[in-house]
Amino acid sequence: MITYPEINPIALSLGPLQIHWYGITYLVAFAGFWFFARLKTKQAHVNWNYEEIDDLLFYGALGVVLGGRIGYTLFYNLDYFLQHPFILFQVQKGGMSFHGGLLGVLLAMWLFARKTHKDFFTVTDFIAVMVPFGLAAGRIGNFINAELWGRPTDLPWAMIFPTDPLGLPRHPSMLYEFFLEGVILFTLLWFYSRKKRPQRAVSGLFLIVYSLFRTSIEFVRQPDAQMGDKGFIAMDWLTMGMILSFPMFLLGSYLFWSSYQNKDQH
Repeated sequence: MITYPEINPIALSLGPLQIHWYGITYLVAFAGFWFFARLKTKQAHVNWNYEEIDDLLFYGALGVVLGGRIGYTLFYNLDYFLQHPFILFQVQKGGMSFHGGLLGVLLAMWLFARKTHKDFFTVTDFIAVMVPFGLAAGRIGNFINAELWGRPTDLPWAMIFPTDPLGLPRHPSMLYEFFLEGVILFTLLWFYSRKKRPQRAVSGLFLIVYSLFRTSIEFVRQPDAQMGDKGFIAMDWLTMGMILSFPMFLLGSYLFWSSYQNKDQH
């Protein structure tokens, strides 16, 4: 068993103002998006400029924060939210949904595409490459908050998290997600997109691989307790994360397949 490195979730206190590591990881995610997006413009087939990237980051940040928080309350904590609506603004305590954030970003990208007269999938193909970096940063925030830990296990890398009332050795599932949804997915998409690909192919590949990684990790991640008895939706194994990932896989498969059928390159 590995000892959990207890880290104060508050990085800095300035009187009544508290700066949380969770918020800092979001700043790291946005900075990483800005850096890698600018780096990507140096590739010959990428037709984006720095001003467009700055605007894109603004739209994307709003989509991530608003969509992620609203999605969490609707998908995972609706009953509590209806009784305590102000939890919507308590972002520093964690509680962000990737699937909600994805919907928020898609809406923001649609608005951005309309403003700039770009094709919607030209925008999503471009941002999909950078999204895993943000996911990786967010999972580090989950680890520092000691949240979203996994199910009990006797594997040698199990950890006891201070937020676990049972004090059991558990899968550090947020680190699994950091590695798969962050490092591996980012590397895959970065190298895949170095060459000109059919339009929608990069977006489709992102949806396919993310949904597969997320679904596989759901088998070792502790389901959210607020979802009901044991946290499962049905059959003592089906979780909300799996349900939300399934349409992502179907849509991604269609986008990837149809992109190569039409071979509409960008």
